[in-house]
Amino acid sequence: MANTMNKEDIRTKNSNDKVMNDSNIEEPSIVKDEIDEDDVDITKLRTPIKVDLSAVYNFLGARTTQAWVDAAIANVPLIIQDHANCEKKAAGTAMNLIFRYEFSYDLQRKLAQLIREEMLHYEQVLGIMNDRGQAWKYLSAGRYAKGMLKHKRTYEPAAMVDVLIIGAFIEARSCERFAALAEVIDDERLAKYYRYLLKSESRHFEDYLALAQSLSEDDIDERVAFFKEVEAELISSPDNELRFHSGTPA
Repeated sequence: MANTMNKEDIRTKNSNDKVMNDSNIEEPSIVKDEIDEDDVDITKLRTPIKVDLSAVYNFLGARTTQAWVDAAIANVPLIIQDHANCEKKAAGTAMNLIFRYEFSYDLQRKLAQLIREEMLHYEQVLGIMNDRGQAWKYLSAGRYAKGMLKHKRTYEPAAMVDVLIIGAFIEARSCERFAALAEVIDDERLAKYYRYLLKSESRHFEDYLALAQSLSEDDIDERVAFFKEVEAELISSPDNELRFHSGTPA
């Protein structure tokens, strides 16, 4: 029998086919732009509204003096340069440790994470320097780390325990100074970056302490108390050099 569909039937069929085809087409998903917490571009970083630093302040034996804050604000390029040095040294120290102490899975894993994070921060600070038109300049190391490391015990695992405790104080002091600078620095972009760093830096010192305790058969509280006094003295006493971890300007 011949097909006798009229024009109206054809239009209806085409319309129905279109509806059926459209119903099989998935709507494109809407992908929201996500802020990468580990982005090299610091303008894309999410800054925490507030970070509780009470544990950091309680851990440290002394607070940064106003004299240091004033000197740092007056010498921001130097502080940025030394900050870059500190991030690079932290990654380098962790890399050395990861080769020397291969027996501990927890230590290896945490050091690997730390290396990755410190190098990211180093790259971010380099970006800040570049954006500010600040050329890289050689800056000698201050007395801070050496002043603690000279008290490190010379036998294992005590030496490693001391290194980790010292690392805890360095991280805690870094966090405390980022917070102090973020409150008063007139460069809002830099202040925002320092506030961003508070989240990671505020937990690093506890990671170091946990690793130190895991390697020691004895309680580490006595060694922590010892280095707390040493670190506080280095921060509070007069210092002839201005650095990110230097003492009170002489």
